[in-house]
Amino acid sequence: QVQLVESGGGLVQAGGSLRLSCAASGNILSLATMGWYRQAPGKQRELVAAVTSSRSNYADSVKGRFTISRDNAKNTVYLQMNSLKPEDTAVYYCTIRALTSARGTYLDYWGQGTQVTVSS
Repeated sequence: QVQLVESGGGLVQAGGSLRLSCAASGNILSLATMGWYRQAPGKQRELVAAVTSSRSNYADSVKGRFTISRDNAKNTVYLQMNSLKPEDTAVYYCTIRALTSARGTYLDYWGQGTQVTVSS
């Protein structure tokens, strides 16, 4: 069983910064894509950023402000968020695609979500 534990959310003023972390645990043999999604009230969940072993990609709305990174030794993905705006307010979810010994195939796993609130 794979578990994802997120941390780093909170309340920040516009222009401020936050750093989200997501640590994966369990019988993980290999990690493929790791990423962050967000969902604001009344809106659909959207991709914020994703990272593989060779590349990263970002939503247009966060390019130049957010940076995604990963530490494979710790099975952890990070999201550094700078120059935050009120429209960044949402619940942020991390997701990983992992190969486990139990399942023998890559599956997607999700964290429980962490609230980010940006005040104007």
